[in-house]
Parts: sequence; C-alpha cells; structure tokens
Amino acid sequence: MNPVPLVAVAGNPNAGKSALFNALTGARQKVGNYPGVTVERHVGKALLPDGSPVELVDLPGAYGLDPTSPDEAVTRDVLLGKQKGERLPNALLIVVDASNLDNHLRFALQLIDLGLPTVVALNMVDLAKRDGLELDAARLEAELGVPVIETVAVRKRGLTEVMERLHGLLLAPRAIRAGDGPSHDPLNLQRRARDIAMAAIVSETPVRRITHRLDGVLLHPAAGPLILATILFIMFQAVFAWSAVPADALEAGTMALGEAIGNALPDGVLRSLIIDGIFAGVGAVIVFLPQILILFLFILVLESTGYMVRAAFIMDRLMSHAGLSGRAFIPLLSSFACAVPGIMATRTIDDPKDRLTTILVAPLMTCSARLPVYTLIIAAFIPAQEVGLGIGLQGLVLFALYLSGIVSALLAAIVLSKTAVKGGGGAFMMELPKYQMPRLGDVAIGLWQRAMIFLKRAGTIILFTTVILWALASFPQAGPGQKQSDVSIAGRIADGIHTVVAPIGFNKDISLALLPAMAAREVAVAAIGTVYSLDAEDESNLETLEQRLAGRWSLATALAFLAWFVFAPQCISTIAVTRRETNGWRWPLFLVTYLFILAYLAAGATYWTAVSFGLG
Repeated sequence: MNPVPLVAVAGNPNAGKSALFNALTGARQKVGNYPGVTVERHVGKALLPDGSPVELVDLPGAYGLDPTSPDEAVTRDVLLGKQKGERLPNALLIVVDASNLDNHLRFALQLIDLGLPTVVALNMVDLAKRDGLELDAARLEAELGVPVIETVAVRKRGLTEVMERLHGLLLAPRAIRAGDGPSHDPLNLQRRARDIAMAAIVSETPVRRITHRLDGVLLHPAAGPLILATILFIMFQAVFAWSAVPADALEAGTMALGEAIGNALPDGVLRSLIIDGIFAGVGAVIVFLPQILILFLFILVLESTGYMVRAAFIMDRLMSHAGLSGRAFIPLLSSFACAVPGIMATRTIDDPKDRLTTILVAPLMTCSARLPVYTLIIAAFIPAQEVGLGIGLQGLVLFALYLSGIVSALLAAIVLSKTAVKGGGGAFMMELPKYQMPRLGDVAIGLWQRAMIFLKRAGTIILFTTVILWALASFPQAGPGQKQSDVSIAGRIADGIHTVVAPIGFNKDISLALLPAMAAREVAVAAIGTVYSLDAEDESNLETLEQRLAGRWSLATALAFLAWFVFAPQCISTIAVTRRETNGWRWPLFLVTYLFILAYLAAGATYWTAVSFGLG
C-alpha cells in the first residue's frame, strides 16, 4: 500500500503560511514535537480533487537554508530528508507575501532549486492590491518555472486551484533531488529575487517605485558603503556644529548657578561639597547633554525611516569576513548607546561561539558614555576650525575616534574567531521595511527617554561616585603652600596608579580619574572637574573645564587619553552583564585583560609618537 503523499508547506515568517495550512486542513490537524528537538510539528490532512488524501506538514518559518535557529534547522532538515523520523516530502507548497515579494522570493528561489515538485501560493494579493501593487501571476510563473496561484488564505480564496495544481504534480512528479541544498550569496540572491519581482509587477504606486529605486542606490555594492560612511561622517560633524550654542548656554548657566550658590554659602565643608563636588563634578557631565541628544537624533531618524536595517544589510558581508555572524550587527549597533543592552541583544545569535565573539567585541563600539570624555578633550585641544568646505576639524577627530572603535572591533573579532573563540560568521536574511517619514512625536519621545536616562545616570551613579571622590580628595586638608590633590587620600591613591601609567604619558590628574571611571565612563570628566575645582586658588576667576585642561595638559597627553578611552576596560555594569551572559568569570576577566592591554599599548604608542613630533 502506497503511503499518503506528503506536502511540505514552507515560507518566510509572516507570509500567511499557517493561515493557508489551516484553511486547507481545517480541523484535521495534530500537533506534536519533532523527534529530538522542542520545535512544534503541525501535521494535517486534506483532500485532492479526486478525493484521495494528502498529508500536509507546516514547516517553521525560515529565511533561508542556512539555519540560524533550531526552527530553521528543522525546516532545512525536513526539506533535505535529514530530519530523524521524517520522510522526504513528495511536493512543496511555498507561500509568499505578495506585498513583500522580492524579500520572500529569496527563500522561494532556494526552495525551488531543491528540485521537488513545487507550487507557489502568491498569498495576500488583496492586501497588495489595496496598497497599490498589482502582480501578474502568469509572468511570475514563467520566471520561476513552477505553478503560481493567487491566494487569500484568510478568505479561503485560491484553495481549490492550489490543490488542483498539487494533484497534477503528484500524478506526474519530477525527479526528486536530495542533498546539501543550494548555496547562494545573499547579495546575488537578493538581486535575482528583485529582478523577478520587478518583472511580475503590472502596476504599483509611486511610493513603491521610489522604494525600489532608492534600494538600487543605497544597497549598491559600491555606492551603499560610501553613502553609509558619508551619513556617519555628517552625524559626527553635527555633534559639534549643532551643539555649540546649546552646550555653551548650558555650561554658562551651570557656572552662573554654581557661582550664585557659592556666594550665598559661607566657607566650609557644605559649600565645598556643593561647589567643588556636585557643580564641578556632575555639572561638568550634564553640559554634554546636547551632544548626546544630537547623536541619538540621527540614530532615531535613521531607524524610523527604515535605513538602519539597510545599513545592517550593507555591513553583513564585511562582518562575515571578520568572523562575526550577520546577526551581530544589531547588538553592535545597540552598543553605540551602551554596551550593556548590546551584550544582552546577543541572545538573538544562536551559535554559541559567534555570540561569545560578539560579546567580547561589543565594548569596543563607542558607547554614548564616552562622548563627554571625547568632546571635552577635543574641545580643549583641537581647534574649532574648518579643514575643508563645511568640514570641521573637531568633528573629523570625533569621526576618527568612532571609526577606530569600529575597525578595532572587526580586527579583534578576526583574531578572537581564529584563537580564543574559534567560530565562523555567517550571512543572514532580513526583512527590509518600507521607507517612511519619521514621526516627529516618536522621535521626540525617543529623545526625551534618552535625556531622562542620561540625567538619571548623572543624578545617581555619577553623583554618588563624585561625592565619594570629593570626600577622598578633600581630606586631609592641605596646609599652606600645599596642593589639595597632593595631600588627600585620593591623591595618594593616584600616586600608586601614576607609577603604572606614567610611561604612557598620563599625569596625576588622569591617574586620579581612571579608577572612578570604572563606575561609569562619564565619571572621568566629573573626577577631573572636582579635583581641578578643589585645587583652584583663585575662585573669583572662573574657568571652564576645557580652559583648565588646556593649561595643564600637553597635546601628547590629551591624545594618549583619547586613545586610552577607545579601548579602555569597561564600566562595572558591562563587566557584570558579561559575567551573567557567559555564566562565569572566565570571559569577563579575559575581556578586561585584553582591553586593558590594548588601551595601554594604544595610549603609549600615541603619546610617544606625538612626543616625537614635538607635541609633548
């Protein structure tokens, strides 16, 4: 007795695959798990036009035959006849979303190349027409070489035609080829899918045509990376150019308020705590709020327009060459805000070695906490002048620092994937959202949330650390002719640290700032501000922190400090989340050690190179 024919229902997530499966099988379904894996197995029976039964299995949604999750691995194994306890399907029913055809055809092309008897269900054609897209199913059928049926699964449209075409294929099946499956380069596969989808379009709205034309430029192998680099360059130029007025106003307001409170309070410990601790420390950090908001303004706009996912697509090939999974892009992008959510976002990476590599390089991405340090040093030592048409030198230096972090992360990933964490990166499929204008309200809410996070951080971690540092730097009190930073407890601790970092050009002020900076990056700025305020002899002649730095540091020391912060071991929160995500102390200790070595070598090389050019 011949077994009941088996038809596998496959497609991308959100293609309406399960809705079509349910419409074809009705209540004749059973649910269980595939042998050996906790992945649901949906099987049902339907009737062919001649009344004979056929068995349908609803495969988990997938983006390709190169699995990145247990669900996708099951789909691949069933289709290739490698799933334990499962027989090779006699035919294949591929479900694609008509309104997202070019993206869904990437997987469909891989499935068709398997050589199984195949029918394509062009699903949700009603929604596509509603959005102004009309497709020619006959032209699509000619391009793909397999039957294509228009369906609306939720309204049970096209079901009879699907079963008729499946019946015809099962009566006269093609030769079935089972093996390793086709292998396609993602970019070539995307172009092939896009060409076929364009050929099948009868008419579409101008918005859809503009989307295709924009993608033709923004995703171009040569133009795409150049455009991405240009956008990032403009973003970092804007951090300085646009923030100058609000940052100066905020700094002036902070200094004026501190001076007013200082004049109203009598000399003593309380006055010193408020002026030298809170205003000189926390105030020195708060003035960088405009730069941080401008940076996140760009990020929010790029996300809401749909460009950020395309940036991930552009970076995918480069990252795979660096030994990183394509799925690492989003965690690394998140690390520009903070390494903590970036490391937590690596949970989407299924390969343990790829995930560990991403965790270990995520702290090299320049988080927003570094921005106050960068902008302080750049404002103090880099002239605010143009080096070309509309290109500011300060913005150029900031761009170079961010670029250094990105390049360092990629180089570190290459080394780690070949040594400590041997694993290979792989390409991945992703949905490309429609382009849209950013909603002003959503962007405003995003900026407000980011401002609250920054101010909350300033009012908790930074405030607490600054008060502790003020206490250590204030006692014991300096005598006549002595500097407070020399005799205080903090000064003596800094003396010990200075013996280690003096060879790379760091002065005692930096030595004092390094230890509290482990609590939060921005505390380095607060620490320096507090120490300089305590050491100030003439409080009537108020200077900005930039002015004080410029008078006490050499350019070589400043450049070495910037190089240190590109690599410097991360804050305590990052170390803690790394320990939690890796279930032990081995990799957090490895992370801190290799970052400290890189920071020390980079700062030393920068300092001695600058000294050799007479900048010391």
